[in-house]
Amino acid sequence: MHHHSIHRARWLLVLAAATTALLIASGWRPYDRATWLMEVLPVIVALPLLAATWRRYPLTSLLYALIFLHAGVLMLGGAYSYARVPLGFQLQEMLQLSRNPYDKIGHFFQGFVPALIAREILLRGDHVRGRRMLAFLVTCIVLAISATYEFIEWGAALALGQGADEFLGTQGDPWDTQSDMFFALLGALAAQLLLAGLHDRQLARLRREAES
Repeated sequence: MHHHSIHRARWLLVLAAATTALLIASGWRPYDRATWLMEVLPVIVALPLLAATWRRYPLTSLLYALIFLHAGVLMLGGAYSYARVPLGFQLQEMLQLSRNPYDKIGHFFQGFVPALIAREILLRGDHVRGRRMLAFLVTCIVLAISATYEFIEWGAALALGQGADEFLGTQGDPWDTQSDMFFALLGALAAQLLLAGLHDRQLARLRREAES
C-alpha cells in the first residue's frame, strides 16, 4: 500500500469515528425522535456503504471530507429539527430574516456535495467527455435528487399529517419546496465553479495510484 493510501486510510478512520460519535450525540436527546431518524437516515445508510467500498472504489479525499461536512449538517438539523437549530436563529437575527434559514444550508449542501459525487462517478467511468456536457449532467442529477427529496417530504406529509411538520420545516413558507430546490441548484453550481480544479487533480492522483 502506498504511503498516501496509508495516510488516507487513517484519515478516513478518524472521519468515520467522528461521524459515528456525532451521530450518537445527535440522537441522545433529539427534539423529536422520529424527525431525527428521518433526517439522519442518509448518514446511517452512507456510513456502512462508504466503509464497504473504500478499498475497491476509494473516493477522493475532497469528497470524503465534504460528505463528512454534509453529515454534520444533517445531524445538527436532526438533533434540533431544522426550524430550531440555534445557528439558524443567529443567522435569522443577523440577516433580519422572517424565519430560521438553517434548512436552506441543508439544501445548499444537498446540491454542493452530490454534485461532486456525480462528477466523480461520471468522470471515473468515462461516461461523459465534454466539460460543458459534464457540468450540465451534474446539475441535472442534483436537481433530480432534490426533486426526489421533495417527493419524499410530500409523501411524509400525506402519511403523517401534522406529525410531519418538524420534518418538513416549512415554517409557513408556501414557496419552501421551490426555494429548497433553488438552494440545491446554487450548491451544485458553486461546487463545480469552486472545486472542479482541485477535484480534477485528486482524480488524477487516484488514477496514478490505481495504475501503479
